[in-house]
Amino acid sequence: MSGAALGLEIVFVFFLALFLLHRYGDFKKQHRLVIIGTLLAWYLCFLIVFILPLDVSTTIYNRCRHAAANSSPPENNNVTGVYAAVTPAPRQHPCFKPWSYIPDGIMPIFWRVVYWTSQFLTNQLQTIGIAAANTWGLFLLVLLLGYGLVEIPRSYWNGAKRGYLLMKTYFKAAKLMTEKADAEENLEDVMEEVRKVNESIKYNHPLRKCVDTILKKVIYSVQRHRRTQVQWQILLEQAFYLEDVAKNETSATHQFVHTFQSPEPENRFIQYFYNPTVEWYWECLLRPWFHRILAVVLSVFSVIVVWSECTFFSTTPVLSLFAVFIQLAEKTYNYIYIEIACFLSIFFLSICVYSTVFRIRVFNYYYLASHHQTDAYSLLFSGMLFCRLTPPLCLNFLGLTHMDSSISHQNTQPTAYTSIMGSMKVLSFIADGFYIYYPMLVVILCIATYFSLGTRCLNLLGFQQFMGDNDMTSDLVDEGKELIRREKDKGKRKVKIEEENGKNVMDTTEKIPLGTEMFTLTPKSRISQILLPIASKYTRANNRTERDRIELLQDAEPLDFNAETFTDDSLEPESGRYQPGGRYLSMSSSIIFEDI
Repeated sequence: MSGAALGLEIVFVFFLALFLLHRYGDFKKQHRLVIIGTLLAWYLCFLIVFILPLDVSTTIYNRCRHAAANSSPPENNNVTGVYAAVTPAPRQHPCFKPWSYIPDGIMPIFWRVVYWTSQFLTNQLQTIGIAAANTWGLFLLVLLLGYGLVEIPRSYWNGAKRGYLLMKTYFKAAKLMTEKADAEENLEDVMEEVRKVNESIKYNHPLRKCVDTILKKVIYSVQRHRRTQVQWQILLEQAFYLEDVAKNETSATHQFVHTFQSPEPENRFIQYFYNPTVEWYWECLLRPWFHRILAVVLSVFSVIVVWSECTFFSTTPVLSLFAVFIQLAEKTYNYIYIEIACFLSIFFLSICVYSTVFRIRVFNYYYLASHHQTDAYSLLFSGMLFCRLTPPLCLNFLGLTHMDSSISHQNTQPTAYTSIMGSMKVLSFIADGFYIYYPMLVVILCIATYFSLGTRCLNLLGFQQFMGDNDMTSDLVDEGKELIRREKDKGKRKVKIEEENGKNVMDTTEKIPLGTEMFTLTPKSRISQILLPIASKYTRANNRTERDRIELLQDAEPLDFNAETFTDDSLEPESGRYQPGGRYLSMSSSIIFEDI
């Protein structure tokens, strides 16, 4: 098994990073360098988290071997060697090799490749560069960790409240409708600019090539419009399902009944085991209790992390609970327990930090949207952010477990990760102050997150956030509820008309889900099929020729755009929705810590 665990984890983490990138990015539309760069950044950061427990168990085994080699026979009790100050008496337990043992020399090379690939630092600036990267990363780490330690358990606890989830979905619907209307209005304005430019600059004009710059703006507007359409469709399905759950909770037959059947046929295996009866027991009975239990477990983990962050510098006595657990397992050389404890601990820390990165939204400049809706700039920025957060996250974990000699103050063999990537004691004036006391700030951040101080401040600044005790929130919830009701009535009318006319909901060339329309297009005709109808809608037909339209819109390369679900019918205002002369209550589309 020597090195087998390392190889398996390398392969597993690669497919994990590939799966997440496929969920958020679009392999077909985005540039290959963007995909490769983001995949490499995510892969290396996730790899550090999964491989570090193996490094810890291997280091403990090497310490045991070194202590046994430098221990004298029991009869004279003379101890010599480099680690004589901390070498205990002859051990009762022999040094068993862990099942995941990695041979000497492999881990240093592995960490060196991973670290310098992710950080892009030069050897000449190694000391200063490591100190700067770790300091800046630790600064961001504590900020994100303080939010995730509270918000993740609370989100699962609130997940057991049906009324809470439904109200929050209504709130999101009202805000998303405003963003959707803004995207439509922006697209109309951009197309008006295209019309004016097209009328003034003909195909034989010297400045005709400058129209390509305007086309990029058109494509960005179309991309934003499509993203809001996809998010609106997903939110509708979520709202309909939550309403179905609330309706089925009082069902006497214990059979889950959907208002709208899924347009896609389900797998027979899933239909057999996850039948309406099983679905009712899971959604209406078991799932709320599962969320409550999981929330309690995660809350216990959060308390352990906060306590350890405030006490990890104490070595006599050892107050960090992570260090206590690892040292107890080290006495018996229970490597399985050591690796499981290390993995669960660092995995929980990573979830708290990484999930916050995925939830953050800074206006429309940085936004990780699922279902292939994330733009290239957000993907690259997330990769850069992960590379800055992961090394200090792992160093902080080693400090919590006292595996870092600069924290434990013992002359023991360091881990391969610490020997390559540096420890908390790179620069003494930073290690003795900032690295020790700054993590305590996580207590204040957790308290602020628990009382939703950040949400309240954003709400006062005009960024509407979901708050149960706020009048504006209540108004937006009522508005969203009305929007969902209208969409449901519209869907019921469609189903009724199709049943009366004997039509199918979906055929091989057209798919019409609730709230939007989707057309199947070939890759070569996507951009022309989209932009030409929109341009013709805002252009006088008698003032330009067909040749002008083709010349204007041909050879336009889509920038992170998927045209499969776009339609220009959604640009037309509907009764009861957005009108050019007015807006909904949620005026701002700038969202922070929102995951719609």
